[in-house]
Amino acid sequence: MLDTMPGHENLDPRVLLEVIRTQTEIARRGLDLNGVMTYVAGEGQRLTGADGAVVELAEGEDMVYRAGAGIAANQLGLRIKRAGSLTGLSVATGETLRCDDAELDPRVDREACRKVGLRSMVVVPLIYHERAVGVLKVVSGRPAAFSEEAEQVLHLMSDLIAASIFHAAKYASDELYHLATHDALTGLANRALFYDRLRQGLGIARRRNALLGILVLDMDNLKPINDQLGHRAGDAALQETATRIRTMSRQTDTAARLGGDEFGVILMDLKTQDNAAIQAGRIASAIGQPFHFEGQVVNLSASVGSVVYPEDGDDLDALIVKADECMYENKRARKGG
Repeated sequence: MLDTMPGHENLDPRVLLEVIRTQTEIARRGLDLNGVMTYVAGEGQRLTGADGAVVELAEGEDMVYRAGAGIAANQLGLRIKRAGSLTGLSVATGETLRCDDAELDPRVDREACRKVGLRSMVVVPLIYHERAVGVLKVVSGRPAAFSEEAEQVLHLMSDLIAASIFHAAKYASDELYHLATHDALTGLANRALFYDRLRQGLGIARRRNALLGILVLDMDNLKPINDQLGHRAGDAALQETATRIRTMSRQTDTAARLGGDEFGVILMDLKTQDNAAIQAGRIASAIGQPFHFEGQVVNLSASVGSVVYPEDGDDLDALIVKADECMYENKRARKGG
């Protein structure tokens, strides 16, 4: 793959070795496209000395943050219009674009840049079936932070994502979307889609003056399961937990694996504030039912925290923090009991 990228021979050999190591790690991840995008974003940030990196996919008229690192990590699910943004222009033209100062460049969405906290960036298109389906972008809070070498590194990293996209999604764009937005092990929505749906859900709730609930769940005993029965049992426990969360959720809800042994659920159009806590109890009870794996009984349980918009807050990040705090209080109380 590296031989197909002109100009890479001018890169520091140590950087090329790091890119090769990244390629090996991507091969190990197989068809976990979201995992690949998240990993490459982190490595792209590190190898270019950026303050952050993001993978944006083109979805309709929007560019959507589907993976991020550094200062872009907390912007998962952020949507910006393709028209009037540098990333949208890169997708439209298929060209690598650089912005040295977002405050002066007329091609950028300045409001989105300020939200992320960036002043300069390099954007490389991700090519799938001979068309750009998204971009890999590195960003900095400083003007003119990137050199030509950073562009070359980003080209190599974008090629790695493009190859992963090609091998993971060989048929239709809807399959590409699913792979990019769902957890490979459990089939639930991934962290990026969870935040995307949460941003949209909060916007709908504000317009409708409606209630929206957020549940954060943490498995209580995944490590003992892995240690005593092995990682196959641990994976089976994660999958069974996900199935029970999905079964207990309504079609209008979004159930997601947020990472590791942490899950989340968005509850749309709640009738009363108490409904979130009631649903949290139902899901916790369902998870705690007996689970058999290869002839052995595996004890499953989860601690759940719940919050409701607008009673518990109006800001997305503050609501998540409060839900986490509630979940950990629940976990401490369970251990104390």
